[in-house]
Amino acid sequence: MNELQTFWNGLDWSVLTDILISVIPALLCITLHELAHGFVAWRLGDSTAKNAGRLTLNPLRHLDVLGLLMMVVFKFGWAKPVPVNMRNFRNPKTGMAICAAAGPLCNLLLGALLLFLYGLLFSPLSDGGTAAQLVLDMALQAAYLSLALAVFNVIPIPPLDGSKVLFSFLSDRMYAKLMRYERWGMLLLLALVALGLTRAPLAAATLWLFDHLFVLAEAGFRLTQAMFY
Repeated sequence: MNELQTFWNGLDWSVLTDILISVIPALLCITLHELAHGFVAWRLGDSTAKNAGRLTLNPLRHLDVLGLLMMVVFKFGWAKPVPVNMRNFRNPKTGMAICAAAGPLCNLLLGALLLFLYGLLFSPLSDGGTAAQLVLDMALQAAYLSLALAVFNVIPIPPLDGSKVLFSFLSDRMYAKLMRYERWGMLLLLALVALGLTRAPLAAATLWLFDHLFVLAEAGFRLTQAMFY
């Protein structure tokens, strides 16, 4: 029994902690991103995602393993795309643009909310031990990843959301022509990521956004101080 206790106490839990801090926030960000797409599509008249069981908070329904690994390693990634049939929208191009914009907008709002909660909980949890520190670290990591996912998805390269918003301003003929090359856009995107050409500008944009929204964390911190300290 003493040997088992010694072994247990000697385990390095930092690896598991690092995995939790990386994977759980990533799952939260991609799940809400895809849920936002599906929910807005449903409200606009397309029930394809709903019928496919994608209007759910279950991350396994939205998981793309490669996209999750990209988020954990490079802080930019994707989930399994929510199916959308734009022909069910009253105005297909406009509906598709609104549906596409819902994902990054959701991540932007999530990042802002998490930063506020981080500041709000900082004082009560900062001296609360390992578990409390883990909560703070995960909140901060989730905020950064959510903003990174928003920035990544506004790139105007198909099939990312930014392309669907940008292309909605084109003529119907040009829109249909460009969307036919959507699968090649994904290959281009993977090539850019593999060559490291996107990492620096995307990281800089995410950090700029994170720094400017950090005032929300400061506001949450001040609110806690005023109420309880």
